Amino acid sequence: MARPKPSLRPSDPRFSCGPTKKRPGWEWGALAAAPLGRTHRGGVPKARLAEAIERTGAVLDIPSDYKVMIVPASDTGAMEGALWSLTGARPVDVFSCDEFGRRWLIDLRDELKPEGLSVHEAPYGQAPDYGRANPAHDLVFTWNATAAGVRIPDADWIAGDREGLTICDATSAAFAMDLPWDKLDVTTFSWQKCLGGEAQHGVAILSPRARQRLREHRPSWPVPRLLQWFEAGAEDAAIYAGSTINTPSLMCVEDYLDALKWAAREGGAEALIARTEANFAALAAWTESAPWIGFLAEDPSVRSTTSVTLTFTGEALAGLSEAERWSVSRRMGVLLEREEAAFDVIPHPKAPAGLRIWCGPTVDTDDVSALGPWLDWAYESALEELGIA
Repeated sequence: MARPKPSLRPSDPRFSCGPTKKRPGWEWGALAAAPLGRTHRGGVPKARLAEAIERTGAVLDIPSDYKVMIVPASDTGAMEGALWSLTGARPVDVFSCDEFGRRWLIDLRDELKPEGLSVHEAPYGQAPDYGRANPAHDLVFTWNATAAGVRIPDADWIAGDREGLTICDATSAAFAMDLPWDKLDVTTFSWQKCLGGEAQHGVAILSPRARQRLREHRPSWPVPRLLQWFEAGAEDAAIYAGSTINTPSLMCVEDYLDALKWAAREGGAEALIARTEANFAALAAWTESAPWIGFLAEDPSVRSTTSVTLTFTGEALAGLSEAERWSVSRRMGVLLEREEAAFDVIPHPKAPAGLRIWCGPTVDTDDVSALGPWLDWAYESALEELGIA
């Protein structure tokens, strides 16, 4: 018989890896000042966009010669804008270890097909061999593989005197992990990840070298308007002052501003990283005590602290097929949601069976600590309901 239900529930059961939990204390009133029903091209709406850009740079403490812009279509639009507009001038090394990194690999391999493309892949739970990066090539990589729970531990493998550009998908890392700006030329993210903003737009941060590439290079392939960044090569480009490629949602922008203001009150990126690491430590402590679950990433140095991905390790499931193991994940998800103890903790559909729990900065550590006993209960209950000894 499964253990009894724990007496203490997380005060907020939202542990989704995207869109993620909103900042502590968020209320609908945070959007009351949104300048809805107005054009984004001038006046207060454009000022809001410019403020979002300025606050992004301030919270992330980006170098003064880097530029921030808001682009269409979340992190996907930001990364594809970078690939379509910037690559083709040099050979490209692309590194991939999960479903999202694989999307950039497919864009390059199957669509753009730049000369001299090198592909470096790793299975879920493992990191590719970054030591194979060629400093003469453009490098495309994901700092935190959201679906695989694998992150890049440091940037020592990126040459300081590199000739190529580095294009980094940082959507589950920005605001939660220390990003080495001197090693990053293009950094993209969506504010629906670590800050819990409403999904729609992407952000791209460009180094002087990236802007120079935009001034000097035009790729051989046609670039759709939504992915054209060429005007951003100019130092005084309007996009850095709040003009956008397409019409933005001013409600989403207002929500992002609210999240940025909260981040500043907390103490900026350093404080958000500390919140994330405290959450991860709480979940890791429980994981080490649970005999039926373990980290998908066996190497501690590459384990994500935001999208923490776990896999079944106990003897009870050892002889089962992956489909049968997935039935346990799905049943656990149903039980936890029914009890309002945890929402959205099953892995990405293309990942191995197990659990995936968001520990980013908008989550409270007390909720992570309260979650562990519920996961134990849900696992035992799922095995009992499914008739697994």
